[in-house]
Amino acid sequence: MPPFYNTWLPFIYLYGVGGIFFVSGLIIIRKSGAYNPNVKRHRFWWKITILGFFYFMLIHAALILAALYL
Repeated sequence: MPPFYNTWLPFIYLYGVGGIFFVSGLIIIRKSGAYNPNVKRHRFWWKITILGFFYFMLIHAALILAALYL
């Protein structure tokens, strides 16, 4: 099995550091007033954006696991 630093460390870095920038961007969007939670379309795309981040993270983790164990 490949070592931890060749498999999971890049994943943790990608979604850890990338997640910090992602959350920072969401905070900037909210503070700038670009997101209005009273607008149905804004709420829809807000949820899609957050769920999309976790969706790709789960797909990436599943593919890493498949490469390691299949």
